[in-house]
Amino acid sequence: MTERKKYDCIIIGGGHNGLVTAAYLAKGGKSVCVLERRHVLGGCAASEELWPGYRVSTAAYVVSLLLPEIIRDLRLKYYGLDILPRNPSSYTPLPDGRSLLMGPDGEKTCQEIAKFSERDADEFPKYEAFLERVAQVLEPMLSASAPDALPLPKTRRKIGMAKRLRDTKKLWALHQSFSKLGDDLPEAIELLTGAARPILERWFETDVLRATLGTDAIIGAFAPPSAPGTAYVLLHHVMGTAGGARGIWGYVRGGIGGLADALEAACLDLRVDVVREAEVARILTGGGQVKGVAMADGSIIEASVVASSVDAHLTFETMCDANELPAEFREAVARIDYSSASAKINLALAEPPNFLADPSDGIAPHHHGTMHICPTVDYIEKAYDDAKYGRPSTEPVLEMTLPSSVDPSIVPDGKHVMSIFVQYAPYRLADGNWDETKEDFADRCIEVLARYAPNIPNAIEHRQILTPPDMERIFGITGGNIMQGAMHLHQFFLMRPVAGWSDHRSPIRGLYLCGAASHPGGGIMGACGKNAAEEILRDT
Repeated sequence: MTERKKYDCIIIGGGHNGLVTAAYLAKGGKSVCVLERRHVLGGCAASEELWPGYRVSTAAYVVSLLLPEIIRDLRLKYYGLDILPRNPSSYTPLPDGRSLLMGPDGEKTCQEIAKFSERDADEFPKYEAFLERVAQVLEPMLSASAPDALPLPKTRRKIGMAKRLRDTKKLWALHQSFSKLGDDLPEAIELLTGAARPILERWFETDVLRATLGTDAIIGAFAPPSAPGTAYVLLHHVMGTAGGARGIWGYVRGGIGGLADALEAACLDLRVDVVREAEVARILTGGGQVKGVAMADGSIIEASVVASSVDAHLTFETMCDANELPAEFREAVARIDYSSASAKINLALAEPPNFLADPSDGIAPHHHGTMHICPTVDYIEKAYDDAKYGRPSTEPVLEMTLPSSVDPSIVPDGKHVMSIFVQYAPYRLADGNWDETKEDFADRCIEVLARYAPNIPNAIEHRQILTPPDMERIFGITGGNIMQGAMHLHQFFLMRPVAGWSDHRSPIRGLYLCGAASHPGGGIMGACGKNAAEEILRDT
C-alpha cells in the first residue's frame, strides 16, 4: 500500500479511464492516488503474458476511438504509445468459397463489394459519407460531459444556475450541429435510436456486406441487429482517428496494455501514486460528503474527492453506505441493465489460419484486420435466438483478430496469437453453469472456425476461454458487461448512468464516476476519464 494516507483525489480502478482522470487531475495541480485491485493496469484493456513469450490482449484488443486530444495532452506517444493501423481491416469468408475483403482503400473495397453487387459497390461510398456526416455531429458530444436536461423533480437534485447555463449551451450546440444535417436528419435519428438490420437492408442487397457491417452493431450487446438501439454502434465504423485516419482501427504495439503503460508513465511523471493489488472495500462518507476509502487490508486513505472508474453497481450498491444515497437514486441504479452475452477466446497458434476461401502460405493481407464468421444477417439472428433462451449459440458469431500479423513483438518467433470475440454467450444459463460448460463451448467455437480454416484445431498450442462470469470475476464488470452497462437508449447520453446524474457527479459530494458507466460509455475512448476530470477540477 501507499505510505501516504491523504490525497486531494483518489481514483478507484486503474483502467484506461481511471488513469486518464488521474493524469488530468494531476496536471490541474491535485495530489492523486490510483488504486488498482489487480496486479496489472488497464482494466479490460490490459495485456498479460498468459504463456511464455505471448503477450495477450486478454479482453479488449483494438483501438480507434481514443480521443486525439488525450494522446496530445498527455504526450502518450512520447511515453511509448504506438498504434499500428490495420490494412485491410475486415475479412469475411463464406461457406461457398467466396469472401469479402474491406479496408481503408475505398476503390479496392468497392471492387470487392462489386464481386457480389455492382449496385452495392455504388452505394457503399454514399453510406460511408452519410455515417461520417452524422459522426461529425456526434463526436463533439464525446468530449464533454452530458447535460442534465430532463425536467425531473427538484427534490432529486438541486442544480445551480451556472450548471443550468452550461447545460443549455451544450444542448444549443447540439441543436446547431444537428441542423447541419438538413435532409439527413430523419435518417440520423433512426441511426441513433433504431435497429441496424432494416437500415442495412435498405442500403444494401448483399447479405455478406450487411452481415459484416452488422457485427459492429452487436458487439458487447445482448441484442440482435433487428433490435432498436443497435444502429448507433454502426457509427463507430467511421469514428475515431487513433488508428491513423478516420475509422481506421489499430493494434497497440506490444498489446492493448501498451496504452495503460503509456498512461502510467504519464501519471508517474505527474507525481501520481499508482498502486497495484490495492482493493477498495468501502467508500467512506459522512454528512453527504466523501471522506476517503477503506481498503480490503483495513487501512484508510483520506480524500475529499473519490472518482470511481468501476461500474455504478459496484460503486453505489457495494462500496457505498446505502443510507448516504437518496432512495430514488438507489432504485435507479438498481435498474441498470448489465445484460451480457459476450465471451472471449485467446489462442496461441503455431501458424495463422489458412482459410479455404483464400488459401495462403503464412501471413496474408486478410489476416491483418478483423476476420468475421457470420455469413448472413439471419446467421446472427439465429445465434441470438439461442441466447435469449439461456443457451450459448449453437452457431456463434466469431470476430477474430491476429495482432501478431502486424506486431510480431507479442509472440515467440514464428508463432501467433489470435483473439476471438464470441456472440452470444449469455451470463445466465438456463441449464448448468459456465464452469461446467465453457470448455465445451470453446470447442464448439473452434469447430465452427475449422469449417472455414481447417488447420486451426491442430495449430492451437494454448487456449484461454473467458465467459461473462469470468470477466465479471477477473475485471470487476457486473454481469461481464464490457460497457459497464448496456448502451441502450434509456442508458445513453443524458440517461447514463441514471437520469439526473449524467455529469459524472453523484448525490454524495466529492464522489464521481469516471469510467464507462458514465457518458459516453464503453469503448477505448478515454472520454469518460477526461470529462470527469474537467468536472472535478471545476468543482474543486
